[in-house]
Amino acid sequence: MALKKRNPNFEQTLESLRAHSFDVAPFAGVAEGVLVSKHGAAAVLVPAKDKEASAAFAERPGALVRGEIARLLDRGYQKFIKTAKFELPATAAQLHAIHLFTEELNQVTGTIGLYNESLGTTSDLYQYDRLKGREPVQPVPARPWELGVSH
Repeated sequence: MALKKRNPNFEQTLESLRAHSFDVAPFAGVAEGVLVSKHGAAAVLVPAKDKEASAAFAERPGALVRGEIARLLDRGYQKFIKTAKFELPATAAQLHAIHLFTEELNQVTGTIGLYNESLGTTSDLYQYDRLKGREPVQPVPARPWELGVSH
């Protein structure tokens, strides 16, 4: 006999997160958003639109800094924690906390973990300094099939 797949609703998922020592609180910035935090990292979950999952990310996991979820910025030579007010170099402890939080959250919610995410912490934004502002904007090439200046 085949096992039935259990699909909990959003409230059951939140109860499961509370049972696994996650801090769960309403999030004012997103409609129906819930701030889930643990280990100094956090994410904002909302009820999922599809039937396969119970929760979806409104804000992906990041370091929790003064009540704000900081984005992880990769500049090629170092990762940074970026908030609306400041940008600081990320410490190994912060990266480890984000990675551990993401893995635990995926396990409890039943979200599929991707291979590249299991290798380490993935960044939200990539800005390599050697490429930033390096190339000028290229003009749109002329299309020979469009009428232009007559000969």
